[in-house]
Amino acid sequence: MHGIGIEWNEGVVLSESKRITIMRLTGFCGLTNPAIVFSLIALSISYSPWFSWTENALSDLGVHGIAAVLFNFSLIIGGVLTISFAIGLREIMPRGFLAGAGLLFLILAAAALCAIGLFPETAGSTHFYASVSFFTLFPISLFLIGGTMIRHPHMKHLGVLAVLAGLTAAAMWALPWTSAAIPEALSSLALSVWSMASGTGLLREASQLRRHCSKSR
Repeated sequence: MHGIGIEWNEGVVLSESKRITIMRLTGFCGLTNPAIVFSLIALSISYSPWFSWTENALSDLGVHGIAAVLFNFSLIIGGVLTISFAIGLREIMPRGFLAGAGLLFLILAAAALCAIGLFPETAGSTHFYASVSFFTLFPISLFLIGGTMIRHPHMKHLGVLAVLAGLTAAAMWALPWTSAAIPEALSSLALSVWSMASGTGLLREASQLRRHCSKSR
């Protein structure tokens, strides 16, 4: 019996160690994702002297030359990092239908972001539907995730931020802009603020769990 107890305890330690690693890696994804994506987009713009914030859509960058490679890659890597982040976010989210639906919508939004990069404007309607899906699914995911977090005191601040980011992202499309690039950038910026804050939260939770495991040994 004593031998079985030791084996079980080791399994718990290994399981918690694996969970901490997942939380740290995916938290880093959420924290750094916006900087990576926006840096690549800025670099793409630097290769596109014709680009105008008041006349173009950001997707116009993804059609020709090195600018297209940089822009489309930024969206694909952004989607992959967001999916990774969602996996880690699950570790600190309360269990329940609302939380599960929110994470599912977040993963679907990330998949749509990848699709925007994989199917640029030259792909026609496929690109359009991917873009609409991303800018629709991401705010919805934040409403669901935020609604779940707000009900838990230690996550309330992230929940409020999620709802505000979702509202801001959605509201950007209700204003009379002269181009699509501006609401695309502003709504993405709102989503990025939440991603960075939640990524930081994941890293903090991982550190606390690590300290707790160290004290328990």
